[in-house]
Amino acid sequence: MTKQEFVNAIAEESGLSKADTEKAITATTEAIKNALAKGESVQLIGFGTFSVSERAARTGRNPQTGKEIQIAAKKVAKFKPGKALDEKVN
Repeated sequence: MTKQEFVNAIAEESGLSKADTEKAITATTEAIKNALAKGESVQLIGFGTFSVSERAARTGRNPQTGKEIQIAAKKVAKFKPGKALDEKVN
């Protein structure tokens, strides 16, 4: 599903205009991104939790040359589905 298809689906379900729906979706994603950038988690009951995890530095291997390379530590975004979402999918 593309963002535009997502906007259309939510606009139809909520009765909002497509423009208002797109603004709401953009504001929601920006709020989630800003919270994650601060290291906070975002918990949406019934849907899931967005959080930040740290990956340690490690040694990897270049698949083309076989040469060992160092992979730097970094932070990654994680999503853990909530119980209601898990049940809906299964």
